[in-house]
Amino acid sequence: MIKILQITDFHILAEPSDRFLGVDTEIYLKKIIAHAFQQHHAFDLILITGDLTQFPGKNSYQRIYDILYKTATPCLYLPGNHDDWQLMQSIFSTQNMSCAKHTTLGNWRIICLNSQIVGSPKGYLAETELQALSKRLQQDEKHPVLIALHHNFINTGSEWLDTMTIGNSQQFIDLIAAHPQVKIITTGHIHQEYQGKISNALVYGSPATCFQFKPKSKDFALDPLPPGYRVFELHENGQSQSAIYRLEEVPEGLDLTICGY
Repeated sequence: MIKILQITDFHILAEPSDRFLGVDTEIYLKKIIAHAFQQHHAFDLILITGDLTQFPGKNSYQRIYDILYKTATPCLYLPGNHDDWQLMQSIFSTQNMSCAKHTTLGNWRIICLNSQIVGSPKGYLAETELQALSKRLQQDEKHPVLIALHHNFINTGSEWLDTMTIGNSQQFIDLIAAHPQVKIITTGHIHQEYQGKISNALVYGSPATCFQFKPKSKDFALDPLPPGYRVFELHENGQSQSAIYRLEEVPEGLDLTICGY
């Protein structure tokens, strides 16, 4: 069995102890990592699905690197709308840290997609991204596939959040429908738990390691839930299980009166 830890949407700031929406986001990333390893002991991969920082910079990425390096676990990174993809690739590029677009774990293939539109909170999969995905799926039809990307491509029911889904979602959905070996698609961005299905693929969204968005909201709203993470257990026959785990505490200082960011 393969065990993957998905963590997402850290929103780390420029300096240690800086706060965002009232929260020391770096402290809660460290707490999430500690909780995950205390509860589950070891993982084959840590999958990081974007928005590592709020305002990207070498200092903030380096501190994330240092935190995750201590886990002695391979890490795979992809960008969110708040990230600097070029800078990420220059920092997360060592033996255990990677921004690779794909990797193999046992019988499974893990594929990472870049849904970022630089300078925009919205998502889009460039034609080159879709072509590369299609080629890879055509070349390897016998192995189960997990696809990871930042932006959600299925509406969550929150009007404000659903304005930022992937602009060409239907192209992506049609491509997935043509390849039944795609068993899992998981995203970040939505700061909440989600589970759905398209074709043969289970679709997941994960809570953030910092603050959470209130589900089914017309306008921006924070949810007083603890930070969390997702764990995948992947079996050789293509079957899987996944569950959300959370800290016991709501982030200290969370300002629920804030109407956006």
